Amino acid sequence: MLRDKTIVLGVTGGIAVYKAADLVSKLKKQNANVEVIMTEGAANFVTPLTFQSLSHNLVHMDMFKELKNYDIEHISLAQKADVILIAPATANTIGKIANGIADNLLTTVVMASKAKIIFAPAMNTAMYQNPIVKENMDKLKNLGYEFIQPQTGLLACGDYGEGKMAEPADIVEYVISSFVKKDLIGRRIVITAGPTIEPLDPVRYMTNFSSGKTGYSIAKEAADRGAEVILISGNTPLIPPKGIEVVNVKTTREMLDAVGEYFDTCHVLIKSAAPLDYRPKTVSPIKIKKKPGEQDELTIDYIRNPDIAAYFGKRKKEQIIVGFAAETNNLSEYATEKMKKKNFDFIVANDVTQEGAGFKTETNIVTIIDKDGNSNDYPLMHKKDVAKIILDKVSNILKNRS
Repeated sequence: MLRDKTIVLGVTGGIAVYKAADLVSKLKKQNANVEVIMTEGAANFVTPLTFQSLSHNLVHMDMFKELKNYDIEHISLAQKADVILIAPATANTIGKIANGIADNLLTTVVMASKAKIIFAPAMNTAMYQNPIVKENMDKLKNLGYEFIQPQTGLLACGDYGEGKMAEPADIVEYVISSFVKKDLIGRRIVITAGPTIEPLDPVRYMTNFSSGKTGYSIAKEAADRGAEVILISGNTPLIPPKGIEVVNVKTTREMLDAVGEYFDTCHVLIKSAAPLDYRPKTVSPIKIKKKPGEQDELTIDYIRNPDIAAYFGKRKKEQIIVGFAAETNNLSEYATEKMKKKNFDFIVANDVTQEGAGFKTETNIVTIIDKDGNSNDYPLMHKKDVAKIILDKVSNILKNRS
């Protein structure tokens, strides 16, 4: 994700420095080049050797050390940085930068850089809520600096409140998203994901093997690209991406109603869910019991559920609708027929019998067919990469219409 990117990590003096070590490790796992600048206060908590071992680079601290060559350190770091991330960011460092003070290597690099600057604050609740600190953060935000919201929890001082540094995994996700093109700002995208369920009795239900991973990957990618995302999710244990609106549903009819709440005001509907086509005609009010005898059979009558995709395909005006087809044979034929019948702009089809392309996998092998007859086959890839391809196509359609 961060290959060929240089992250200059500013580590300032606070107990959350121990999290910064984990942060370096996670950034390296994303193939980032990490250059660490430590303040004198930070070195009182963790030694520079720790960060040197994790980053595989020398740690930078002294602005006034003897030059070994003409590579002036603070200018060199400022120029090579794709992002400067300050984590933990103390009230002291935030205040210095907000007021143009450059009295150590970190603040000097920040002043000399044109890179994106991201702060991950960490401090006592009273300090974080102090009007002066708030004023400094607001000033920096207005200048284009970015802040990762701290957590609320038990702090090192024993207090419980706001000011705990965000978790390293969340910070890494924020950094990754900062490199994603923001081509969907101002667009409202409704995404359905996961399976629906239909009850048989109070303790049993029917469903399918859909995991929701594709829909959740699309939701995250869309949010990273600036879209307003409404994720209408069926029954799945997946954790929704941050910063999106989530509507949880169970049955196909609930999913239909939920989409209906947002359809008229959305720009794009992405139907990656796998709603059940049928439901029991009658739901037993009590648990269905086994009958004695090995040859006994249970018969259940089913009726059709509403076809969500077809319903909104008929209602659409300017909306883009993306459909999905999970097939076991005649992939292109069935997918094309489905796309035309349900008035999709394009359809994402996969053969679930192929290894790596079925339900509950992290990968997929897809064919994308559009209403103009264009068809593109894609090799085995992670569902996150499939999401990028889908949204690239959505973005191009939106650009061509504007």
